[in-house]
Amino acid sequence: MKFKVLPEPVESVETVAEIQAAVPLVPDEETSCCARVIQRTDVGSQDSAKEWLTFLRALRLVEEDDGKYHRLQRDANPGDLRAAFLERIYLAEDVVNLLDAADDPLDLDAVFDRLTDRLPQWERLRHTDPEAVWRERVYRILEWAVVFGLAERADSGYVAA
Repeated sequence: MKFKVLPEPVESVETVAEIQAAVPLVPDEETSCCARVIQRTDVGSQDSAKEWLTFLRALRLVEEDDGKYHRLQRDANPGDLRAAFLERIYLAEDVVNLLDAADDPLDLDAVFDRLTDRLPQWERLRHTDPEAVWRERVYRILEWAVVFGLAERADSGYVAA
């Protein structure tokens, strides 16, 4: 299963671990889990907390069962996070592969332009401005790739790490 939801990128893997730690070990309803994440971290809103729950599921740090979420007793290990990110976030592997294959840094526009054919048709119909939505997602993928050590920011864009 590939996940498309990505929260705003953070500065470090340690922040991911802090947000994971805010999710309860005992399964609880989404609303309660979101409230707990908001109270214990810098995540500022219910919508952002929901994004984090989904993202943590993608990273295999949280599980959801019957609408209840719980934290897995697993550390936010950078190697495991990189692998889960590439495997489970839609377009993440494609973005990193583009950076790997490029001779020069690629900026957001160059990466986005090379991936526009990969945007799902139903997503194009779902949003009034699908390019803006997906450009933001590609930006977040690039920034998360930096957080996880898969890419680096360069003067004119991004390069593979």
